Amino acid sequence: MIALNAVSHNYENGHRIGFRDWQVDNGSQWLLLGASGSGKTTLLHILTGILKPQQGSVVIDGTSIYDLSSKHLDQFRGRNIGIIFQRPHLIKSLTIKENLIMAQRFANLPTDLSRIQEVLTSLSIADKKNAYPNELSHGQLQRVSIARAVVNRPTLIIADEPTSSLDDKNAAAVLELLINQSGINQATLIVATHDKRVKDAFTNTYELS
Repeated sequence: MIALNAVSHNYENGHRIGFRDWQVDNGSQWLLLGASGSGKTTLLHILTGILKPQQGSVVIDGTSIYDLSSKHLDQFRGRNIGIIFQRPHLIKSLTIKENLIMAQRFANLPTDLSRIQEVLTSLSIADKKNAYPNELSHGQLQRVSIARAVVNRPTLIIADEPTSSLDDKNAAAVLELLINQSGINQATLIVATHDKRVKDAFTNTYELS
């Protein structure tokens, strides 16, 4: 379970934002909605351990993540949280397989080539494992981003605005991949967006005003 408790954050300009308590059951799928400037990115950074709030706690599967040292928090995040950004952030000089190996190493996990093959196969891009990012289409790169996010079998998958730059057909395809992969990996899924097209795909919604 993921629990957000009494969390608030103060920005440098003095503006303070508070977040409603949020309980997320394991394996559930959630939509995080909010207009630009509502605090979605701040909340994502708090949930993923990137930004420590001035007040409150985030507990993931019994671990209060801000009680961890910086080193252990980095390892916890690498093992337990998969993040998918709007645009792929891959190391251009490495092949797809090597990018996924790096994801395992950042989490202090041993290299597991069979797991990499399994994930790439489930996303229908196993034939691209020895290709470089600049050799792939935008759609294929999105699949690689999903592969990197799930390769370490995370407890939580977070997708940040994954459909905002896509047409209707590709937006639907990416959503289907995210939902399917969270199910395959038995992971909780949170999709943060202001894209109203994705609302029908989710029954659970956490909305920022």
